[in-house]
Amino acid sequence: MHKIISLFVLMMAFTALNGQPVFPDNGPLYNDETVPRIDITIDPGTLEWLYQYENLESNIEFSARFVFDNGEIRDTIEPVGFRLRGNTSRYSNKKSFKVSFNTFTSGGKYFGVEKLNLNGEHNDPSVMRAKVCWDILRKWEIPASRSNHVQLYINDEYYGLYLNVEHIDEEFVKSRFEKNDGNLFKCLYPADLDYLGSNPDLYKMFAGDRRVYELKTNTEADDYSDLAEFINVLNNTPEDELVCRLDEVFNIYDYLKVIAVDILTANWDGPIYNKNNFYLYHNTTSDKFEYIPYDLDNTLGIDWFGVDWANRNIYNWSPGSNEPRPIYNRLMDNVELRDQYSNYIKTLVLSTIDFDSLNNALLQTRNRILPYITNDYYYTLDYGFSTSDFMNSLWHAFGAHVKHGISQFLQERTASIISQVENEEMSPVIKYIKHQKVSSTEAQVVAYVAVQFKPANVSLEFSLDGSNWNSISMFDDGNHNDGLAGDLIYGATISDLIADNETLYQIFADDSHGNVNLMPCEPVIIPAEGETPLLFINEFMASNDNTIADEHGNYSDWIEIFNGSDNAIWLGDKFLTDNLGSSNKWQLPDFTLGSGGFILFWADGNPGNGEFHTNFKLSKDGEEIGIFSESFSVIDEIIFGPQTGDISFGRGKDGSIDWVFFETPTPGASNSPDAINEIAGNDGFILYPNPANAEVVYVSSNINYKVYNIFGRIVGEAKNYDKINISGYNKGIYIVVSDEGRKQKLIIN
Repeated sequence: MHKIISLFVLMMAFTALNGQPVFPDNGPLYNDETVPRIDITIDPGTLEWLYQYENLESNIEFSARFVFDNGEIRDTIEPVGFRLRGNTSRYSNKKSFKVSFNTFTSGGKYFGVEKLNLNGEHNDPSVMRAKVCWDILRKWEIPASRSNHVQLYINDEYYGLYLNVEHIDEEFVKSRFEKNDGNLFKCLYPADLDYLGSNPDLYKMFAGDRRVYELKTNTEADDYSDLAEFINVLNNTPEDELVCRLDEVFNIYDYLKVIAVDILTANWDGPIYNKNNFYLYHNTTSDKFEYIPYDLDNTLGIDWFGVDWANRNIYNWSPGSNEPRPIYNRLMDNVELRDQYSNYIKTLVLSTIDFDSLNNALLQTRNRILPYITNDYYYTLDYGFSTSDFMNSLWHAFGAHVKHGISQFLQERTASIISQVENEEMSPVIKYIKHQKVSSTEAQVVAYVAVQFKPANVSLEFSLDGSNWNSISMFDDGNHNDGLAGDLIYGATISDLIADNETLYQIFADDSHGNVNLMPCEPVIIPAEGETPLLFINEFMASNDNTIADEHGNYSDWIEIFNGSDNAIWLGDKFLTDNLGSSNKWQLPDFTLGSGGFILFWADGNPGNGEFHTNFKLSKDGEEIGIFSESFSVIDEIIFGPQTGDISFGRGKDGSIDWVFFETPTPGASNSPDAINEIAGNDGFILYPNPANAEVVYVSSNINYKVYNIFGRIVGEAKNYDKINISGYNKGIYIVVSDEGRKQKLIIN
């Protein structure tokens, strides 16, 4: 294989392969210590149109000016997109809004986010419930939105105190899971995850004018097969196989932690009770779905059903056995998963959350935002909330749908949980298992391991030949490629890999009470090295504005592959990817690349455009490209940084180790200056005009010729002719070859 990666980058890649979520800091945009001011300036007629009853459901984004001022930073961005957001809140007097930085500016972001959700929190007299839930989830190491309070002014009029909540989109998942190439589903009522059948299209059903499971990424492919498989496993796996099978497709253990938070905070508006308001993201690094919480205002004593949420049974939270809630009921019916949930919720209320500190923080937040409530006219309109109601919102119920104060509810709910929770011991939790081959003879393995009763004893069980098994200790000491000491990530290295053999491994853990676990249930396979084909990622462009168009006239990202061997190589059993942790992302087409040949693939995320179009795009901000064999061994890979429009990045010479930027890219042709000159120079005949945008290109002398496109296919030919009719040709690069083998590059703009 041909790695062009420094040791530092390799370590970063290995960390990313671990699959463990990361947590960006709040930064200026979500700073909790201030209440920033956001100003929106929009045409008054447009604002009036947004508020008209017949337009409340509109998602049209109108041009506006955005100003952010937190006392230290004052930024103005224009234009931004501005519209209403939410469901029932659109019909409230205090409405919620969405600000989009990329509607009118391609790739536009502000402090790394493309959109802001400004939530009016009109149901909540404290304007703090959702904020408390977001903070608990993040403290609990769940990838949840960042949030803070802001003042909102529209056209210089104060519209009140708002909660600024991080929008969940491809930028969100990339910031948490390093990649954003997987399917992201927004799941709204009635998203109960019940099994409808094996056909993926069955899960594209509508509720009103939207899909229940709405795909937010990879929309051109519109492929629901991964969601259908997850739902199938969740609903139909036999009980004795559930843990093993579900662990293959879903991050169960983190979701058990989410259930614990939902039960503590009485979030009835999620999938467990109201089959509503959550996201599922197919993490291509781990190849598992991740649960992402969403919309947490109906919590902590808010009730519209007449249910005593403070004392509801923690093992019987869903509406009833006649209503399918498999994401909760199947987990509670499984002894092993139920025991782990029990220990999670017990840990959450007894040690993770310091309720004295939480109450102090709530008081501080209340005092910080009080001035902005006092002058908030819209705060009073929907339910008659007053400043007095706000001041009492921690320890007293408002009445109506607000049955408890926040602190009052947490006190009662915690006591109820402690009285109900079962005291069974849980098995060790083993998750985020990943490996990375660092040489032909060594592979590093890491895993996250947590036990109820310390210390944990963790070992790597492996077989080099498929029959004889060995065991070595794994360590969480910071010296075994395991991250920081004490972070619960354990590492070990398997040595003496056999080139022609697959290596198998599993992780074993036990605790001081003798509870044990072995995961995954089926051993992980490290593929045999085998003979590596001499294929190179030779050149690519991640921001193709107008360099070269595909056969449809689109300017898409592209990747050039070079065959550096003396023999032709069939590509049909190999894979191309933009995620080194997802080696089989896109299978190469049935095509044989000749010795010394070049082939161009369009990374446009739309395989329906043709067999040379991948199911992924490249990021101009930097990411990865890899070629993998049929056994998923790496053939060539590169991790690259930010790219510039119409500047390609490639090997200085075909197949060499040095990478350079090309101001004059050479897609589908050699990177070697000599080779380029050989094609472009005077080699017995001349093409003119070249580049061409007319209907005819002239040849300097009568010749027999064939015209090849960048895929090596003949698209035109003639005998004893002095011109080429290009009226039917697409924009792009072509090679004109005479009978004697003389050749010229032809560029059609």
